[in-house]
Amino acid sequence: MKLAASMTRIGIETAFEVLVRARGLEAQGKHIIHLEIGEPDFATPSHIVEAAKQALDEGWTHYGPTQGQPELRTAIASYVSRTRGIEVGPERVCVVPGGKPIIFFPMMALIDPGDEVIYPNPSFPIYESMINYLGGVAVPMPLVESRGFSFNLDLFREKLSDRTKMVILNSPANPTGGVIPKEDIAAIAEMLRDRDVIVLSDEIYSRMSYGREVVSISTFPGMLEKTIILDGFSKTYAMTGWRMGYGVMPPMLVDAVNKLMVNSNSCTASFTQRAGIAALNGPQEPAEEMIAEFRRRRDVFVQELNTIPGFRCPMPEGAFYAFPNIEGTGWKSKPLADALLEQEGVACLSGTAFGAFGEGYIRFSYANSMDNLREAADKIRRFFAST
Repeated sequence: MKLAASMTRIGIETAFEVLVRARGLEAQGKHIIHLEIGEPDFATPSHIVEAAKQALDEGWTHYGPTQGQPELRTAIASYVSRTRGIEVGPERVCVVPGGKPIIFFPMMALIDPGDEVIYPNPSFPIYESMINYLGGVAVPMPLVESRGFSFNLDLFREKLSDRTKMVILNSPANPTGGVIPKEDIAAIAEMLRDRDVIVLSDEIYSRMSYGREVVSISTFPGMLEKTIILDGFSKTYAMTGWRMGYGVMPPMLVDAVNKLMVNSNSCTASFTQRAGIAALNGPQEPAEEMIAEFRRRRDVFVQELNTIPGFRCPMPEGAFYAFPNIEGTGWKSKPLADALLEQEGVACLSGTAFGAFGEGYIRFSYANSMDNLREAADKIRRFFAST
């Protein structure tokens, strides 16, 4: 029995692969500093946990609407309208188990074999994986360090074609920590407004900005009807294991996403949706305090990385990743990431785990304690001093 040919085109998320290797080394007694996995190291805020407990006690343990509970969709619509400065109603909201279905389902609904999808590179690897799986043509847009890891707009204009069906944006970005400037977003919107193309705007890190304004392309004239906003609870509210995300999309896509959802998951867990209402409508101080702590860690860790010979680390403007340029070390990205794990117990990711244009970089998550971040930097310095 052979697997379907399409399975040869589907990729993986290297962070989980490296996590397994790191856990294996820990099982052998090795001390590992985990800077590979992209999740907050904070506990889910207590009021959200209590809301889930109450929901279980109240019997929210059965099937719910495929599109999501009306109360949660109303809370999401209000939150998105308020934070983006747009007007959307709950009828545009689809609640799904995690953010990835809002990558996969709209692509399945829109992308035919041969359709082109422009996506950032390096970027979250599931973008390219799903484009390839569906038989689309992945058109990478190199992220330019000198532009704060934003697009080269002239190159973007050149890559647009009559076959372009979708453009993917991610700001703040994984793995670079870059935030696309408002003027660049405006220029991209101007290029796309009159084209038959849809934008998948991955805004999962939208609350995690450290200065530069985060702007959604949906706010520009004519773009709301051409934009899918991807967001969720995992990062902002430290709810990665709860598996709950959502998309806000044009009405023509809602039915298609619901069909794919009912064929794959039926619905998102009911009690977690009650917790989601508490997350959006309850106290925001825990999220704000977590983000402030990430900023403090960023400042310290980037300063430490820039003292390592051969490293050049731009200051990330959002998310919780440092993405240093390591070309000055003479190492390629994957061999260096592997060596740091095996020899020093510092788990990180090769820039090439996020696409071919990630060569020359490695990614660290600074969602770890200040002590561990300083220890990791010391271990990296020790590695280069001994090689």
